[in-house]
Parts: sequence; structure tokens; C-alpha cells
Amino acid sequence: MALWTAAALLAAHPAHSGTYERDEVRDGSGDYAFAEDARTVDPADSTTGAERLRPGATYRSTLPAVGTSYFRMELDATSTTYVSTTAVPPGDSDVVTGDGIRVSVEDTAGRSCSSDTETIGAARSPHPIVAWGEREVAPTGSRCEGAGTYYVVVERVSTSSSAPDGWELELAVVTEPALTEPGASDAPKGWNSAPPQAVTGDAVRRAGGAGFSSATALGEGVWEDAIAPGQTLFYEVPVAWGTQLSATAELSGSGEPSRYTSGALDLTLHNPVRAPVEDASAGYSGRQTSATLQPLPPVEYANRHAVAERVSGMRFAGSYYLVAHLSAQVAERLGDGPFGLTLRVGIDGAARSAPEYAGEPVPGDVFTAVGSVGGWGDGSGASTADGADGAAGGAAGGDTAMTALAVGGIGTGSALLAWLAWWTARGRRDGADRRGTTPA
Repeated sequence: MALWTAAALLAAHPAHSGTYERDEVRDGSGDYAFAEDARTVDPADSTTGAERLRPGATYRSTLPAVGTSYFRMELDATSTTYVSTTAVPPGDSDVVTGDGIRVSVEDTAGRSCSSDTETIGAARSPHPIVAWGEREVAPTGSRCEGAGTYYVVVERVSTSSSAPDGWELELAVVTEPALTEPGASDAPKGWNSAPPQAVTGDAVRRAGGAGFSSATALGEGVWEDAIAPGQTLFYEVPVAWGTQLSATAELSGSGEPSRYTSGALDLTLHNPVRAPVEDASAGYSGRQTSATLQPLPPVEYANRHAVAERVSGMRFAGSYYLVAHLSAQVAERLGDGPFGLTLRVGIDGAARSAPEYAGEPVPGDVFTAVGSVGGWGDGSGASTADGADGAAGGAAGGDTAMTALAVGGIGTGSALLAWLAWWTARGRRDGADRRGTTPA
């Protein structure tokens, strides 16, 4: 892969300008930005007539208040397939902690390949939630093997006494090829699980996106935004093979302390196939508070063998997503806001080459870390790479210069790795300067 390919990849992940005024009141209705190229598919109430979902594509559909929705996939015998389902409750719907969705992948005999359930959680506020399914192909065998037809089954779970509203869905399918040689059969042990040291420095303003496809690219650094009650913001962080991500979300004081809202601020990490990895929440009474993700392991292929989701989810490089939600209940006690939001994002460790895959994933860049290097260095958000500001700076309208970072992707060439090794070394050195430590 040549250097120009990295620039092309960035063009597929455009940066938001990230500018806003503090007195700007942004929509807190919880509206989700579906992918512009999402294809509409109708849900089927049985496997008969289920519409096909193809790898690499994104789809938009609906989930009725009662009943189960079926979709179909035609899979080969060699690739592991992931399907994420983002459920979007209406912004004015009445939800409780236990309301959510269950996503399963089944074969034609009705045997379950995987199942995952996600609920609204402590926020008790309508916001996008993601459950995912997997058809795994493993050297030691799996419950669902062989080429053929598989079904994605989406159903509602609810603890509400009243019938819930219908929800919209966004579905995305990704395939991962097998390795050329069998890898480790156990998850890595001995990684640094100590709480990470908080990233410090001057904050750079960056307005979050309203969906996965419009997530705002962030690098390592301190980032400032504003969030309104009921609003969900999406950020995209490139994480390379062998590196370790950390993140904290801080909600500023409102100046008007009031009654405590439990689970008011929620921060969730999703991996490149949008599967939830880890989340953290914090209550809010108008006084400054924060939510910090538990320590996450370095990105390794073998992490998939771990039981804990926060370990098994860190199984490939690529764009990880930080999703922040502020409970709509905050407005009842502290007003409509918006409230100041600060994200502290850390990336530790040295980037490594990707494992040897026997083919290409679909879509082709899904396991390649692509994004901003603007968070590195002095925290100003400006890249110091020669000529880098010309790659995407025009799209930012004079804001922070953005450039492509493609680290350890499948099929990465030696020239790109050499260039990235220089950037990685600089990132570690500058990140250490920001923390006041000495790089290893």
C-alpha cells in the first residue's frame, strides 16, 4: 500500500470542522444520523422472505414494537462475519433501563451461532444502542461452519409495562479473512492493566458527529465539545495493532447544583465492527463529574479468545468509536444546556504490523487505523508532517490540519510502515511530554 492510499482512505473518512460557539444551542432530540448510502430493507417476520444483507454495505430498516425481524446473509466457508445492529428509539419515547434489543445469528437449522443483548441502561433515556452477531470460522471448529445461508434475528427485549414504540435500525456487515497460519489459541496475559495516567494539555475544540458514519476523527489528546440532554455524540479514534487506548469523558459544572441524576453521562467504546467493548457512566448534579473506561488491553488478534468483552473486543486494529450520551433527565433538573464536555484520549505503545491474513476484509479498510494525527505533539491539533496539511486541511475550512494515519492494516507495504514508524515514535515522544514522563 503506497502513501497515497492513506490519503485516499482519509477521503472516505472526512473530518468535521469541529467548530461551534459556546452559546450555540444544539439539537438535543437524540436524532441519529444514518449512513447516507444506507440501503433500505424491509424486515421479515420469518425466515421466508428475509432480505439479503451483503458484507461491506450498510442498511436501514425498522423493528416493530412487537415481534421479531429476520434478515438473510449468504456466507462463504472461510471468513468470520460480524453484523452490528444499531437500534434508535424515538427521541420522545418512554424507555426504562431494561428496554433493548437482542441480536442472534442462526443457521438454516435454527442453531444459534451467537447472541447478544443490549439495553438502554442506567441513563433511562432514549439513545442509540448496538447489539451484534458473529458467524465465526475458527481452526478448531465452531458451532456454525460451512458456506450457505445464515439469518440475522433481531427482537425486542423490554421490561416496560406498556407497549414500546417501533424503533429504527441501522445494520452493517463486515467479514474478516482467516489467518494464513493458525495463531495463538489463548488471550495474551500480562498486559498493563493499571489505570492509565490522564492525558493533559490544552483542549482542542471538536464537535462530535451524530452517528457512526459521521463520527468525528480524534487522535491522542484533549478534546472539547458541548452536549445537550438527550444528545448522543460519536467520535472515531484510530487504534493500531499493538497499541493501547484509554479514554475519559468529563462533564463540566453547570453553576447550578441540583438533584442528582444517576447514570447521566454515559461513555461507550465500540470496536471497528461497531460491537460494544466497554462503557462507563457517571451521575450528575451540576457539579463537574467524569466517566473513565476501565483499562483496555493492547490490540491483539488473540484477544478474541478472552471471556471479558473489554478484552475480546480489542481484537483488531481500525477505527474505534467513543460514543457519549447525556441523559434527557438532566434537562428536568438543570435546564436544556448544552453542557461542556471534555474527552481525554490516550494511545500508548508502539504500532506493529498486522497479522498475516489469507485474504482481504470487506470493506477493505475496516481493520486499518485511519484518522487524525492532529492530537499528537503540542496538543494544538496541527500536524507537523511535511505536506500533511494539504491532504485534508481544505476540508476542515482552515481548522485543524488533518492527515491520514494508516497503521498496520491488512496488506500494508513496507514504505508506509517506515513512514508510520517515524510518526509512532514522534507520537510516543510528544505524548510522553504531555504527560510529563519519559518515553520507553
